[in-house]
Amino acid sequence: MLAAFAVLLLFQCLGEGIVFVFHLPLPGPVAGMLLLMAALLAMPKLQALVEQAANTLLSHLSLLFVPAGVGILVAAGSGSGHWIAILASLVVSTVLALAVTGLILRGMGDARKDGDA
Repeated sequence: MLAAFAVLLLFQCLGEGIVFVFHLPLPGPVAGMLLLMAALLAMPKLQALVEQAANTLLSHLSLLFVPAGVGILVAAGSGSGHWIAILASLVVSTVLALAVTGLILRGMGDARKDGDA
């Protein structure tokens, strides 16, 4: 299992390094996940190595949200007086996310119908 965690950490570090070197507007861990996905597609044997560690991390996923929750509570004081803007941005971003998801699903459904015909 230690080797699997090392592989996951290696891809995260690779992602961080690539984002830093090429000044990409993308979080390093996201770039690392994309690299890991490419590696898993290229080498299917890697999945067996990483799967157990990934499942262990997923089983304790709620613990990984504790630092983010603490950060939100600590920063909540700086948001006082801006609640209308915060609420408006939450509503607009939620509606926008739903609309984009709907359009993508509609496009995928149309593409599937075209492919079946």
